[in-house]
Amino acid sequence: MQFELSEEQIMIQKAARDFAKNECLPGVIDRDEKQRFPREQVMKLAELGFMGMMVDPAYGGSGMDTMSYVLAMEEISKVDASTSVCMSVNNSLVCWGLEKFANEEQKQKYLTPLAQGIKNGELYVGAFLLSEPEAGSDATSQQTKAEDMGDHYLINGTKNWITNGSSASVYLVIAQTDVSKGSHGINAFIVEKSSTGVTVAAKENKLGIRGSDTHTIMFTDVKVPKENRIGEDGSGFKFAMKTLAGGRIGIASQALGIASGAYELALAYSKQRKAFGKEIMHHQAIQFKLADMATRIEAARLLCLKAAWEKDNGIDYTLSSSMAKVFASETAMWTTTEAVQIHGGYGFVKEYHVERLMRDAKITQIYEGTSEVQRIVISRSILK
Repeated sequence: MQFELSEEQIMIQKAARDFAKNECLPGVIDRDEKQRFPREQVMKLAELGFMGMMVDPAYGGSGMDTMSYVLAMEEISKVDASTSVCMSVNNSLVCWGLEKFANEEQKQKYLTPLAQGIKNGELYVGAFLLSEPEAGSDATSQQTKAEDMGDHYLINGTKNWITNGSSASVYLVIAQTDVSKGSHGINAFIVEKSSTGVTVAAKENKLGIRGSDTHTIMFTDVKVPKENRIGEDGSGFKFAMKTLAGGRIGIASQALGIASGAYELALAYSKQRKAFGKEIMHHQAIQFKLADMATRIEAARLLCLKAAWEKDNGIDYTLSSSMAKVFASETAMWTTTEAVQIHGGYGFVKEYHVERLMRDAKITQIYEGTSEVQRIVISRSILK
């Protein structure tokens, strides 16, 4: 097995690290407190080619591998998970889904500007609309309907917890077209946010990733051209599940970054803070916490990279991505909690960042498949 990164991967990792330090860190606490979407940061990510990292250059992408994407996601998530989740959704769910399943006309019209992240000088990103008030983990229970009207579909329904909800220009919408067919009666559609009948509800007031714009999106008689259906009739559920499997690599990498960021802050603090006449890093209680942090983070990193490597090499990565996500997200929650503990009272104060990382960590156990759903996927695989 080869554990060394290529020169290109090291360069991408450094570029992401420098970006996080120079562009994301300034103002990150203020953006979190005011729930302000990091538009400027995302625009600069687009300029770096990080909004369509894995997309073929023929469609405006950077043509990088998934391992490079994991490295970049980790570095940016160390500092600002609200920025990294926007990057993750556009890369893993929107661009990948379109490149894999869309037809040539759809790719030219939508994938190219989405991979570039900018159109006519303005931010141009996408959102993935699957979750509903009654359809979260059970994605087959879609209540959003797409009625076949001959030359177009008429979409009605409500989608919840949509990342990039207000900032996106394009929505990938999963909707039911024939209830009698169950999961085979579900389709995926490309819907422009500017379409008549699309309503973006108020931004959710969240525990963490507060800079990310999470909204409920409502559709009232939204007319969608037939040519905006992705794939064959009834292929929407397959599209959603395949796309989410790749998305889990992105969220696992985000969780890894959150954990790494908290660990690095705790390690640095332990070398400065004194208690009982010496730096707290010399106390075994702190040493053991740091040792466990480092070990769990390294294990999470290897799981993320393994899933990315399998994806890059055309190997079924469903199991690996679920393992990476459940382990990395739980590592993030545990590590950030311990980082707050190591900081003591200062850990409860915003200016030390670890309390924000702890709040950001929780969502990684929930979105793009809860930890419970990941364990279902894993158990089904190992119990075949």
